Amino acid sequence: MGFTNFARKVRDPSLPYGHRVVSLRSCAQLYRPIGFEATVSYLAHKAGPFREDEDALLRALGVIEASRAAWQVELRAYAAARAEAKRRGVRTPGPRERNPNSPEYWYGARREAALHAVGHWRVRLRSAGLTGELSRTVDLCAADCLESGGVQGERERARLAACADALERRMEPPAHRDDAATYFHHRDLLRVLRLIGMAARTDDGDQGADGHD
Repeated sequence: MGFTNFARKVRDPSLPYGHRVVSLRSCAQLYRPIGFEATVSYLAHKAGPFREDEDALLRALGVIEASRAAWQVELRAYAAARAEAKRRGVRTPGPRERNPNSPEYWYGARREAALHAVGHWRVRLRSAGLTGELSRTVDLCAADCLESGGVQGERERARLAACADALERRMEPPAHRDDAATYFHHRDLLRVLRLIGMAARTDDGDQGADGHD
């Protein structure tokens, strides 16, 4: 079932309320640019306690629908640009051309959502235990990010880049086959670093996905 059908179920007052909440979570499974659990947490942050309150549930649906709609606008623009490029004989996108088919950030609230996700992931990682130098470094990067509101200086950018390089090296094959648990832990750490990098971006207004500042 697609996003639109799940959204319709969220709005359907004839359904048991618990089913409508599950349908919202299904929407988040299909559109989760900051990760599923972080997306659900962000919706509650923006809309209120949607698991108990119908008004909050509908607000949460509006938030995720607005962001997804903005992403789809970019998808259509990208598809049109690629079609035109192919007509000109350019069959392969350039190495610096960003492909938006997999959303990399929350459309309409890039920095706000990234900061929320950094906080969400930091709690999750700390609850699992900060074992190892890389875990502690990512935790420090996350703390700096949250304290500064995403603003990075040269020292923070260098530390972030060095930690990301170290994680990527440790995830090279056959890392997944040799130690899957460690591989997935490193993947989560790298996800946090990428969210921290997204929170530092200033080229997209941090306007809420519901259209309000």
